[in-house]
Amino acid sequence: KEVGFLWSKSCYTRVWIPDPDEVWKSAEIIKDYKEGDKSLHLKLEDDTIYQYPVDLKTNQLPFLRNPDILVGENDLTALSYLHEPAVLHNLKVRFLESNHIYTYCGIVLVAINPYEQLPIYEQDVIYAYSGQNMGDMDPHIFAVAEEAYKQMARDEKNQSIIVSGESGAGKTVSAKYAMRFFASVGGSASETNIEEKVLASSPIMEAIGNAKTTRNDNSSRFGKYIQIGFDKRYHIIGANMRTYLLEKSRVVFQAEDERNYHIFYQLCASASLPEFKDLELTCAEDFFYTSMGGETTIDGVDDAEDFEKTRHAFTLLGVKESHQMSIFKIIASILHLGNLEIHAERDGDSSSISKQDEHLNNFCSLLGVEHSQMEHWLCHRKLVTTAETYIKPMSLQQAVNARNALAKHIYAQLFNWIVEHINKALHTTVKQHSFIGVLDIYGFETFEVNSFEQFCINYANEKLQQQFNSHVFKLEQEEYMKEGIPWTLIDFYDNQPCIDLIEAKLGILDLLDEECKVPKGTDENWAQKLYDRHSSSQHFQKPRMSNTSFIVVHFADKVEYQCDGFLEKNRDTVYEEQINILKASKYQMVADLFHDEKDSVPVTPALKGASSKISVRSAKPSVKAANKEHKKTVGHQFRNSLHLLMETLNATTPHYVRCIKPNDEKLPFKFDPKRAVQQLRACGVLETIRISAAGYPSRWSYHDFFNRYRVLMKKREISKNDKKLVCKTLLENLIKDPDKFQFGRTKIFFRAGQVAYLEKLRADKFRAATIMIQKTVRGWLQRVKYRRMREAAITIQRYTRGHLARKGNVRTDIYYLEFITFHIQGISTCSFCKQSCSYHCFLSLGCDLQNKEYKHLNEQLSTLTSAYATEVEKLKKELEQNRQNQGDDNRLVNLQEEIKSLRLELGKAHSERKIIEDTHDKERDLLRKRVSDLEDENILLKQEKEELNNRILCQSEDEFAQNTVKENLLMKKELEEERSRYQNLVKEYSRLEQRYDNLRDEMTIIKQTPGHRRNPSNQSSLESDSNYPSISTSEIGDTEDAIQQVEDVGLDKAAMDMTLFLKLQKRVRELEQERKKLQTQLEKKEKESKKSQVIEMKNEMDSDHDTDLAYNSLKRQELESENKKLKNELNELRKAVVDRATQNNSSGDFQEGYSLLLNQLKSANEELEVRKEEVLILRTQIIKAAQQKETGKNMESNINTYTSWPNSDKHVDAEDAIEAYHGVCQTNRKTEDWGYLNEDGELGLAYQGLKQVARLLEAQLQDQRREHEEEVETLKSQMEALREEMEKQQQAFFQTLQLSPEAQVEFGIQQEITRLTNENLDLKEMQEKLEKNEKKLKKQLKIYMKKVQDFEATQATVQTERRRQELTRQVTVQRKEKDFQGMLEYHKEDEPLLIRNLITDLKPQTVSATVPCLPAYILYMCIRHADYINDDLKVHSLLTSTINGIKKVLKKHNDDFQMTSFWLANTSRLLHCLKQYSGDTGFMTQNTTKQNEHCLKNFDLTEYRQVLSDLSIQIYQQLFKIAEGMLQPMIVSAMLENESIQSLCGVKPMGYRKRSSSMVDGDNTYSLDAVIRQMNTFHSIMCDQGLDPEIIQQVCKQLFYMINAVTLNNLLLRKDVCSWSTGMQLRYNISQLEEWLRGKNLQQSGAAQIMEPLIQAAQLLQLKKKTSEDAEAICSLCTSLTTQQIVKILNLYTPINEFEERVTVAFIRNIQAHLQERNDSPQLLLDYKYMFPVVFPFNPSSITMDSIHIPASLNLEFVNQV
Repeated sequence: KEVGFLWSKSCYTRVWIPDPDEVWKSAEIIKDYKEGDKSLHLKLEDDTIYQYPVDLKTNQLPFLRNPDILVGENDLTALSYLHEPAVLHNLKVRFLESNHIYTYCGIVLVAINPYEQLPIYEQDVIYAYSGQNMGDMDPHIFAVAEEAYKQMARDEKNQSIIVSGESGAGKTVSAKYAMRFFASVGGSASETNIEEKVLASSPIMEAIGNAKTTRNDNSSRFGKYIQIGFDKRYHIIGANMRTYLLEKSRVVFQAEDERNYHIFYQLCASASLPEFKDLELTCAEDFFYTSMGGETTIDGVDDAEDFEKTRHAFTLLGVKESHQMSIFKIIASILHLGNLEIHAERDGDSSSISKQDEHLNNFCSLLGVEHSQMEHWLCHRKLVTTAETYIKPMSLQQAVNARNALAKHIYAQLFNWIVEHINKALHTTVKQHSFIGVLDIYGFETFEVNSFEQFCINYANEKLQQQFNSHVFKLEQEEYMKEGIPWTLIDFYDNQPCIDLIEAKLGILDLLDEECKVPKGTDENWAQKLYDRHSSSQHFQKPRMSNTSFIVVHFADKVEYQCDGFLEKNRDTVYEEQINILKASKYQMVADLFHDEKDSVPVTPALKGASSKISVRSAKPSVKAANKEHKKTVGHQFRNSLHLLMETLNATTPHYVRCIKPNDEKLPFKFDPKRAVQQLRACGVLETIRISAAGYPSRWSYHDFFNRYRVLMKKREISKNDKKLVCKTLLENLIKDPDKFQFGRTKIFFRAGQVAYLEKLRADKFRAATIMIQKTVRGWLQRVKYRRMREAAITIQRYTRGHLARKGNVRTDIYYLEFITFHIQGISTCSFCKQSCSYHCFLSLGCDLQNKEYKHLNEQLSTLTSAYATEVEKLKKELEQNRQNQGDDNRLVNLQEEIKSLRLELGKAHSERKIIEDTHDKERDLLRKRVSDLEDENILLKQEKEELNNRILCQSEDEFAQNTVKENLLMKKELEEERSRYQNLVKEYSRLEQRYDNLRDEMTIIKQTPGHRRNPSNQSSLESDSNYPSISTSEIGDTEDAIQQVEDVGLDKAAMDMTLFLKLQKRVRELEQERKKLQTQLEKKEKESKKSQVIEMKNEMDSDHDTDLAYNSLKRQELESENKKLKNELNELRKAVVDRATQNNSSGDFQEGYSLLLNQLKSANEELEVRKEEVLILRTQIIKAAQQKETGKNMESNINTYTSWPNSDKHVDAEDAIEAYHGVCQTNRKTEDWGYLNEDGELGLAYQGLKQVARLLEAQLQDQRREHEEEVETLKSQMEALREEMEKQQQAFFQTLQLSPEAQVEFGIQQEITRLTNENLDLKEMQEKLEKNEKKLKKQLKIYMKKVQDFEATQATVQTERRRQELTRQVTVQRKEKDFQGMLEYHKEDEPLLIRNLITDLKPQTVSATVPCLPAYILYMCIRHADYINDDLKVHSLLTSTINGIKKVLKKHNDDFQMTSFWLANTSRLLHCLKQYSGDTGFMTQNTTKQNEHCLKNFDLTEYRQVLSDLSIQIYQQLFKIAEGMLQPMIVSAMLENESIQSLCGVKPMGYRKRSSSMVDGDNTYSLDAVIRQMNTFHSIMCDQGLDPEIIQQVCKQLFYMINAVTLNNLLLRKDVCSWSTGMQLRYNISQLEEWLRGKNLQQSGAAQIMEPLIQAAQLLQLKKKTSEDAEAICSLCTSLTTQQIVKILNLYTPINEFEERVTVAFIRNIQAHLQERNDSPQLLLDYKYMFPVVFPFNPSSITMDSIHIPASLNLEFVNQV
């Protein structure tokens, strides 16, 4: 009905109509619309008349436009009319006019890319948003991040921020800022700086995953989901990254004006660096893969500088320099691979690569692969059937495709490796309590040509949109249920049918995977299957003009996909032969990139008693299984990862950020409506609007509704206290349809359009009231004008009449004289009499008239006089009554004050009584506690005695246990080293296995290609990369087979295997070195064993040792089996080579060389066997000796603790072992074949045996070695001393011999004098030390003597008193009182009690009635006495204890303003006392004579003054921190939100994001009075504690700065408070604060001047903002505001009512032009945490120490006055 009302009186109503250029255009109805009219009469904004046709069937009318007051809202859901044109217009106004890039749309943050760097992301902005509710500040990405962080902490549920949008919309930047916010507010508690690592991952991922496109210079070509982990205290502890669908095709192809990934260009730009010389790189224009798009640079981007940032980020994340170089080599190899020249052969079906190709050489050398194999397999492929294997050449195009596929695969594997290592660097061992995920994923895409990538992207967006719709729907339902509103099902778009079309059984992806499995599957066949299967689906369409494309109806738009390339991209075919070559790379990192998960080495768990599971492979070569990873299609992998992502998102609370690209030209602050509305439809914002509009989109709290619409209420309704009832009554009267609104528990819900209807009624009410006011004022003005005119007319008439009357009397006299004269001249007497009578009648008539008028005037005058007298009497009575009332009021106020004072005194008495009771209880508890402490101490002493006895008994056992633990740790370390070696061996075996497979493939090629010869593969790749000295049996055991094969092969092949011969020679040399090393170790251990100590090993070590042996045994068996298998396979290979060589026997010219080579190989084999025998003999002897030692140890363990190595017949000396070895070696060489030794792994056993003996001997050597070393060190020191003395004597002797006899005597005398002088000096030093000790002892003796004398005098006095009591006659002797000298004496053992009573346990209320800062004075008097007795230790101890006690109290009461203020006052007073009584004349100028007597005499405490000054600064900072914590929550509410002037500001309609202060009923918010009361509390506490006035002024100045900064920052970040009425409120509030300063006499503190920026901001809100003169006035006035702040306030300025006008863009530009000469700081916000430097000026006290009274409440009875 209300909408019909709007349309029926629709004249001047504004609407939206479609427009082809602007999408929607505004128009105004100029004629009322009646139902049935065929058109609407409209006037466009350019004043043209337009008739809009109306469809009578649907009766679809244009969208209504929102009132101007709602335009530019922070939240789109605050709009009364929720539809597409309203959303688009609101975003446009905010973006172009106010430069606001963020806008809320319910739970979604819409972010428009400004293409310009804005100053809204600094650290101070992060602090401003931290801790704020989401609706309290303007929309921002930080607000979303803070909401997620707060919900995670509050609800203990994981959160997700989903950032989506098309390329160039700013997704990556938004995600980066969100992570920066988390890194700032959730910084790691430890020193790992994990937040820096999280941020450091961004430049790396941008380098390897971002590229320039036509739409964006830094476009992310992959999706990523970053999980930031938090601990229980919500500090960042780690992170993890998941990536999705990297655009691999960009590596080998870029469109026009696009680039490859940034890392390629960064590397080329840094190619000139010396460390990259081996990469053989030049500029990016020289490489095919980086020059396809044309321009290789980006304006404003320095690739070399970015590369340095990338390298720094790698280093920060812990990637080694070697790994970084490997990464750069792989990237460079991809560039060289792209420059390979592949030539087509004549037949057209084959191709080849030149052997001299420079780029192929560089590619192979950089990746460490074989040149010949790579050259072959780049142009050939292998076809495997069940029967046989074929090698097929590839055509030129096939070879190019294969090369490109290889390049893409290498880059993708490298990308995954880098992501994996970033995750390792960000991983943490701390348990993760919760996480926040940031999803940066591609938005919906549609291009002219859409392929497989766009299909996957849009499929992902369909899933995300479904999740988004269900979440919005769920939130709506929860809101209605929470408010108790009847829930009706809202029909919203569910895109499940579209998702089923894509991913369900026999859906698009299933059919695509099925077609990929078909041997000859094509894109055309797949398209035909789609047509046959899904033609009936409503989300699938077939284009009319194409048979190789299909259309999917997505939630955002219809998209036509071209089928060409779908199958190839889904297969992602990479030929396995090329991958196998890369697996066999000599660089470990390259090989690791391409090993499958099943090939990776499992990490052996380091658990006790756990043994590794060894998988023994059969010696018979098995058929290699197909690579399962290659079977998984890209679509299948993407679908699985997407399902995993959706599970994660569904388990978290999502927050949505939708990024919008405003134009395609990347121009700053340009808005293209077509592009914007296209993205709004695609990103789900309009769907949110539609879901909201289907229910009750407008929501008002009762408090806000009452404040906004109370103008529509009647006076009697407003007077009611129940606001809910008042609102219900009003709505029921205004809106008759009950379905248009619902009453919830805390809010009122409205259907769409109802708020606009209420706004219209409110505006009409205001308009009627305005007209009434205008009418009344105009009438009053006219009446005033009329009265003035009437009074003026009467006055004029009166004076005119008087003048005329006076003029008429004169004329009568004249006429009379003339008449007499005339008649005297001859007129008869009769006629004269007649005329005389007539004249007389005339005169009498005039007099009567004048008399009547005079009488009338007199009557009026008397009436006015009486009325005036009555009024005066009345006013006098009222004045007297008012005076009486005023007197009564004064008496009442006085009575109230008296009552208040009495109450205060009563409260004070109660508190004193309570203090006395507490003191009594405390003393009683203290005594009880002391008794219990003594009892506990007695028990503890007994326990300590028993513990000491036990410790003495167990000390030897502990030493033994510690040694055992150390040895256990060493054994565990060795075990870990063995495990790492085992891992390297397994990796080496895997590489050799791959090498073998490649060689076997070569042999297959050779057999199948008659006449084709190729060089053998490079055997150097068989060399192990491992850097440990373990022996590889696989390389030694194949020597016999190699010799046998060489004997059977022709000379040609023998020459080719020369590298194998060199290899064997190298291994022989290594074995010789190993034998020598083992022999020396054996000799050393045998010698040291004679002095060793046999330590009894514990059972746990035995079990660990057994575990180690079992583990090593299993390792050995596995290596033996694997090497045996490898040997057999190599034997088969060699046999195949022999067979091939037999067919092509070479000529006899080379037979001699062949024989020579054969002999060398045989000799090498014989020498190798000799070395093996030597090692075996050594191992046998060692094991035998170990067994003998174990037997001897077991026999003698119960007899002796220390034992030597058994020296029986079974003992084997080192020389005997060597001789036995030579003898057995010669005998066995003749009789036995040692070939089986290698197969049994004898070398490993020998090494293990030696290691076992070494461990046993090491345990025996410890004590003997330690004693020996100690003896050696002692002897060495003695020898050195003797040697030096002897050298001196020899030197002196030689010098003496060279002199004459007299000179010899003189020299001897000089030597003696020198010696005596040195002795004399030593004696003098000793004498000085003794004298110092003597002085010190004398001082102490004087002190003790004085104490003894005092004690004797006391005893004598006591005895005298006793004697007096015994006398029969009592005699009273008067004692003269001594003066108090201002010193306090206490015993050293009472110092802790003094600190406890005076500092630790002292409450400020205890000394509130005494001298301010009494503890400081008492402490100084104690210090003075210690100075008087010259006890420096006592002074030091007391001051140290005082400082530590104050720190302890402050730490305990870190949130107590009174306690902190109390100790700030006392600390500063103690500091002043130390200065005032220091004896320094600069501080004594104001001292009295008595005070000068109290100065310190012996000590200079300057250093302690500095410590106290630093402590005072710390206390001051803590004091302000407490005050800040108490005052800051009040500031925004009191200064900006609370109505200090009632009914001044109205509340605007709010959307989904409401301010937190609006959520309550308005009574619990803080007012300015609350702030002033808090300030009064602070001030009174500081004054009561005796704090210096200068410090109080500094505290107030700092608090006022905080009020200014917090208020101004909030004003700069909130659009809803930037209005004229807020300016008025601000000025009033500031004036109240200034009045408070004057009342407290704090004008000199500078606090008022600190508020100047806020004052100018308030004036700016109230100034006129139209003309150039206004702009000049603003610029001259706002000198304390920066240009950024002025422009920001003008942009935020928002009219509260319809009668205000917005600030135009032209006016803001004018302001910027006026202010461009200013050199302001670019910082927008004030740093509210800034603290002014604090100063503690010297403030001497007028109190003398001897006048201070110490109250008994301090419990200082043990302190004596001196």
